Amino acid sequence: MGSVSGMDGAVGTATRAYRLAGRRKRMLLSVLGGGILVLAFWAVTQGAYELTLDRIFRALTGELSPAESVVIWNIRLPRIFAAMVMGWGLAVSGLGIQSLLKNPLGSPATLGISQGAAFGAASAIVVFSSSMMSATAFAFIGAMVATGIILLLARLKRLAPEAVILAGVALSSLFTSATMLIQYLATETELAVVVFWTFGDVARSDWRDIGIATVAVAVVTLFFMIRRWDLNALASGEETACGLGVNVDRMRLQGMAAAALVAALATAFCGVIAFVGLIAPHMARRLVGADHSLLIPFSGVLGALLLLSADTLGRVVVGSGAMPVGVVTSFLGAPMFLYLLIRGYR
Repeated sequence: MGSVSGMDGAVGTATRAYRLAGRRKRMLLSVLGGGILVLAFWAVTQGAYELTLDRIFRALTGELSPAESVVIWNIRLPRIFAAMVMGWGLAVSGLGIQSLLKNPLGSPATLGISQGAAFGAASAIVVFSSSMMSATAFAFIGAMVATGIILLLARLKRLAPEAVILAGVALSSLFTSATMLIQYLATETELAVVVFWTFGDVARSDWRDIGIATVAVAVVTLFFMIRRWDLNALASGEETACGLGVNVDRMRLQGMAAAALVAALATAFCGVIAFVGLIAPHMARRLVGADHSLLIPFSGVLGALLLLSADTLGRVVVGSGAMPVGVVTSFLGAPMFLYLLIRGYR
């Protein structure tokens, strides 16, 4: 009886410790979410046209001049919402790819999705002389073609997760070379447009783009949340996941398609934005561990926070808002990723 009571006590202590840790992590998630709101309000005030928080609150009641309303509703708020939605989407997409392939280097960029989008946009601008709106459509097609090739190779040749990453690297190189060839053949004006497009920039998204991306990001996030226990099982190994009744091949195919869809939309609407999909999941793992029930929302929140911070930093430093967010994420992302690697693998 004594040993049974002792075991019950140990189980109770472990249960309380688990619940306490869960509450702390949910509280941290709330703090990060609050940080995004504070940063978003502050970001609205930043820019060449001076605005105070009081003027911003008055904009909600329609008391401002038409010029101020245009600055808030047509320029700054779309940019801020785009940064949050695309950042969340890229982070969840990167987490999905890393978890499904069991490879920490998995991301839309390493699989060639971003490079496929850049090739599609360059083809539209130079080969078909299309508008920027058509370039967005071609970028989405290019990203989905890259995704289709990766999924086809993985499906037909049953490539190992490591081989899928290597195939993505090869595909990235192929699309990059093709884009460079198009740039070589372009006129000076076309070349300037192509180069501008490849700079990731959330300022080019409008409310229609944000609405489409929001729906896609919400659906894909819900998909991964529903399959969170399958992802946890897969983290323990394919044999373990199969033993628990998970159809690994089907889950990997569906998950990769969902992750690629969000990454393709984000790249088509905003251009190439590197490192967010790679870094945010790693930061989330260090905060909450490998449990996907917390890892998914944490990755999304950190992705939104990272991209909004990078865009705001670019606007504050440059002042005129001319620095694309893709430049800032590349400058900050590479050293941060090296730091995470050194801290994690030394």
